[in-house]
Amino acid sequence: MNRKAPVKAWSTPADITAQLSRMWDDGRMLAARVSGESLFPLQLRLRQPGIEDIGADFGEVQQWIRALEASSSSSKGCGYELVWREINHRQTGRQRLPDAALVPTEADALRLIGRQGDMRRFEELAALTLAQFPQLAGWLRRRGHALLEHAAAWPRVLAILAWFSTHHRPQLYLRQLDIPGVDSKFIESRKALLIELLDEVLPPEAFDATAIGARQFEMRYGLLGKPALVRFRMLDPRHYLAGLSDVSVPVAQFAGAQFDVKRVFVTENEVNGLAFPDKESSMVVFGGGYGIDRLAGVPWLREKDVIYWGDIDTHGFAILDRFRASVPHVRSIMMDVATLDSHRLMWGQEGEATRFTGELTRLSEAERELYDELRHDVHGSRIRLEQERLGFGWVSDAVAKA
Repeated sequence: MNRKAPVKAWSTPADITAQLSRMWDDGRMLAARVSGESLFPLQLRLRQPGIEDIGADFGEVQQWIRALEASSSSSKGCGYELVWREINHRQTGRQRLPDAALVPTEADALRLIGRQGDMRRFEELAALTLAQFPQLAGWLRRRGHALLEHAAAWPRVLAILAWFSTHHRPQLYLRQLDIPGVDSKFIESRKALLIELLDEVLPPEAFDATAIGARQFEMRYGLLGKPALVRFRMLDPRHYLAGLSDVSVPVAQFAGAQFDVKRVFVTENEVNGLAFPDKESSMVVFGGGYGIDRLAGVPWLREKDVIYWGDIDTHGFAILDRFRASVPHVRSIMMDVATLDSHRLMWGQEGEATRFTGELTRLSEAERELYDELRHDVHGSRIRLEQERLGFGWVSDAVAKA
């Protein structure tokens, strides 16, 4: 059987170009342009034939040499030069072999990899950037490719940096920023990039370093964000608000409002809030899980009978405990052993990695006993009973008795 000859691993013109391309891709060429460092002349080692190859495959060795020469500056007028070494071979005599490829200048390297235009664009934009913000030199060395990625939009990016440099923590909505050529969608789609740049440009007192990530961009730089809303339903038609039963308002407005009801139910699940049974002189607030913290600063809750209904699982009790830190008199309904036992067919499981197992200090004795049973798997492995799995008749009876 004929065996296919092994592919030679000797360096080719494409390999030389690939080495230079890696220097471009990893940002070294761009960084050197910013810092003024000289990377050239640059000598690249070549994988070349061994002594045995010269004797056994002399014809192929000569073809390899001709291919390297054909793509070198001696043939093309630019690019790489070949560095030679001489050997004495017992079969073929004195031979001259390419030992390395020498790239004399950055211009030669850029021609070889076809990046002349990109480098000109980078140099132009980097100069424009450093003229306005010399403190971005370090960022440009690290993130030169990010500049090229956003090259078309870069003048507008600089306009944003200039505006924030003179308007620290402006307390405006993005829509209100009057920056020529820039709209709120432009900023929204580039928040991650702008965070990198603004943190370099602004003094430490101009941004909140504890507000992390694009979602907290507004908080980080003192802008007004979309207000957190509280949604609630009035459960007694006599207490509808101008005929409205289902209302969402900013937290601050909710905290400052006056509601002439006796009872305030709080539930985690939106669907349960929508289907909550009517109850005289009562309202239900959509708590939204750990979003319960929004109710912490609502002073008038101290004057109401506050009743919390959450999932029977470790997080349900953790949320109740957290709520009780700000509303100590809150009581729970349908978070007891009777409810759990009556809905065995509806039990589910909490995720092993996501369940809460810490100590809770604000639960009643009965609540704490059930919480301990859940976290220690007394009723079964990671048992949970979600609100929406309770029979509606059970819910209606519990609300009527609350």
